[in-house]
Amino acid sequence: MYAGDEADSLDRATRDFIAARPQLFGIAYRILGSATEAEDIVQEAWLRWQNADRAGIHEPTAFLTTVTARLAINHAQSARVRRESYIGPWLPEPVDTSGDPHLGAERAEALDLAVLFLLEKLNPVERAAYVLREAFDYPYQQIAEILETSEANTRQLVSRARKHLSSQRREPVSSDAHRRLLEAFVAAAQTGDLSALEGVLTADVVSYADGGGMRGASRIPVIGRPHVSKYVAAFAPRFWPERDVRWVEANGRPAALLSAGGTPVALLSIEVSAVGIERLMWVLNPTKLASYAASSDG
Repeated sequence: MYAGDEADSLDRATRDFIAARPQLFGIAYRILGSATEAEDIVQEAWLRWQNADRAGIHEPTAFLTTVTARLAINHAQSARVRRESYIGPWLPEPVDTSGDPHLGAERAEALDLAVLFLLEKLNPVERAAYVLREAFDYPYQQIAEILETSEANTRQLVSRARKHLSSQRREPVSSDAHRRLLEAFVAAAQTGDLSALEGVLTADVVSYADGGGMRGASRIPVIGRPHVSKYVAAFAPRFWPERDVRWVEANGRPAALLSAGGTPVALLSIEVSAVGIERLMWVLNPTKLASYAASSDG
């Protein structure tokens, strides 16, 4: 191949990759629940694409999707072991979706932090099958080829994932209703108003604080309306003063970014049903916060 032909080939390869990149990131992020790890996977896919024999590849996006999904599944296997030794509850790394509400997908499925948290309980192959089907609308046969399994097994994988999600969560509410409950909770939390807190929480609410081992973050989930209400009210006097609250979007849902002196200290996301707030998800891990704040400011 002449130098000019080689340059043209690389230019085409670069254009094909850039066109597919949002989808590749969206797939990797949903499988891994980490934007940082997803970026690493996408970078590895780019290296493999550069080194591939592209002359025989007629559908670049299909090739790149297969590479990305398989890399993400392999990475998720080792990530699972690391997360078992994580100090305290592990929550997905939030992403700002205000610029791309679907994050490279056909639909914004498997993007909500609460859904990603529940998908973490499934094995990586089940997660990948669910993500490719529900968010990216891939045909079962194509998913089967990506996962190197049968179409019948692929249907079972997606079905199991759906059943797991439906058994673990109630029907979510509209974005407006979600925002109203989040604002009501924050107002009650700031004043430590027990009655108001109990009024917005479900009986079986669970509060998770992901601090990655940082001091002051609860290392076990707090469960049930009375316990969560008292827990939130108890730390109100030392947590909320001098905290700036910015209403943001994280993973397609309203969220609250809390800062002190211009530095993000917490991102609060909630899962809401018609009954009230089902889950409180406090992302306190500085690394996850810095990544979110950088994408949000950008």
